[in-house]
Amino acid sequence: HFSCTLPEVMEYVNKAREQLNKKLREKNSVTDALQKIETKTGVKKEYMVYGACAFLVLYLMIGYGGTFIANFIGFLYPAYCSIKAIESHEKDDDTKWLTYWVVYAAFSLIETFTDIFLFWIPLYALLKCIFLIFLMVPGKYNGSVILYEKLICPYFLKYEKRIDSVVDKAGEFAND
Repeated sequence: HFSCTLPEVMEYVNKAREQLNKKLREKNSVTDALQKIETKTGVKKEYMVYGACAFLVLYLMIGYGGTFIANFIGFLYPAYCSIKAIESHEKDDDTKWLTYWVVYAAFSLIETFTDIFLFWIPLYALLKCIFLIFLMVPGKYNGSVILYEKLICPYFLKYEKRIDSVVDKAGEFAND
């Protein structure tokens, strides 16, 4: 059962903010560049990230190519994490990202047939980007796990024998 209260959401947001600040303290080329900008402008790195996110949201609302950017965000980070998961020795991260890709594929399939209508929805690129980010959010609010457990898995289990039969027949046909 999926539910959340305002205190739970606030706790989750605060943890995310702490994780962001932890990442911003790491030493790499991005944080080095942000540190130089912070030194020159006096604007905290955290606020620069929030500003970049606000710009992205605004661009997704009114900019050209918003759907491409939403797809890019929905692909790039999960692909990176999937490669890291493949190269790790842990199973949990593999399962997490496989679940993401199953839900992403189902969404993409549905979107293929509904895109002609969805395209006309105001702010569709922004809503799509938010949905894709929801699918990859870590923790108990991970949208891909929620949607997989509530929608995809029950239907798959219900029709698994039929699906297996079709797959077997397709395999036999391909081998002939």
